[in-house]
Amino acid sequence: MRTNTLRRGLVALLAAAISFGAITQVQAQSKQDKVLRIGYQKYGTLVLLKARGTLETQLAKQGFEVRWTEFPGGPQLLEGLNVGSIDFGVTGETPPVFAQAAAADLLYVAHEPPAPSGEAILVPKDSPIRSLSELKGKKIALNKGSNVHYLLVRALESVGLKYGNIRPIYLPPSDARAAFERGSVDAWVIWDPFQAAAEEQLQARTLRDGQGLVSNHQFYLAARPFAEDHPKVISTLIDEIRDIGHWVENNVEDATAQVAPLLGLSSEITRKAVIRQGYGAKPITPAVVRAQQEIADTFAALRLIPKKLAISDVIWTPPKTIAQYPE
Repeated sequence: MRTNTLRRGLVALLAAAISFGAITQVQAQSKQDKVLRIGYQKYGTLVLLKARGTLETQLAKQGFEVRWTEFPGGPQLLEGLNVGSIDFGVTGETPPVFAQAAAADLLYVAHEPPAPSGEAILVPKDSPIRSLSELKGKKIALNKGSNVHYLLVRALESVGLKYGNIRPIYLPPSDARAAFERGSVDAWVIWDPFQAAAEEQLQARTLRDGQGLVSNHQFYLAARPFAEDHPKVISTLIDEIRDIGHWVENNVEDATAQVAPLLGLSSEITRKAVIRQGYGAKPITPAVVRAQQEIADTFAALRLIPKKLAISDVIWTPPKTIAQYPE
């Protein structure tokens, strides 16, 4: 009898331990789910939003913690989103096209107004190259799959050149700048603030910026599972981004003073980049979808992505219970 009683006691204790472990695991998972992981780059409104801390205050009311991770470029950021290391981020026009082609489970949730002068094809100050047509056969540094990839394609097309007429050298911004300074490449296609820094520090000459060629939208993207599970968090986040963007538009000097030390750049360089950016997060419109579809079709035709895409398949529609942010 005593043996049976002991056995029943041990079974009950084991069951209790298993139950406690399961509860603890659920609680730990629940706590883990209450984290918004944001990927950002060394530019844009997210840098200011991170510094200001208002997002953390607003999301704390919903029980969420915010964690930030810096990436050197849009392709790297969206790779982080694809493998599940972040839930949300901002990139230029082209990275989400490449990411969608690679089966990343993402959604476009908002965009910034066009900023075509915030990216450019640069050449060294003493370069003999004076026109786009002279890029034929030349080595051009760029971050593959970034927003400037599309700028380069369109710029070449504008003078009758094909992408195959140049020698692309795929490098992230820091390595590309080093190659540009060494003279290892003939031109560099880059975005702000790297663009502004090269113009001011290296006296790099702008061969062509995006005006008249590309929109250079910035897109805010989320992992589909996160956006679908936490639409209120995404809505709050876009509200904060829009608000700080409007503040920058009306307080350029103050914004410059805040951003410059965060970027480690001079006020002159930072101000140039701040002015050239678009501000005021907006919902994804049919016109923006069409523009992104054109980019996707262009890269599919060039076989830079393996298949045709439907951009409309990856546009976030907030639930009716979530207030729409203004257009």
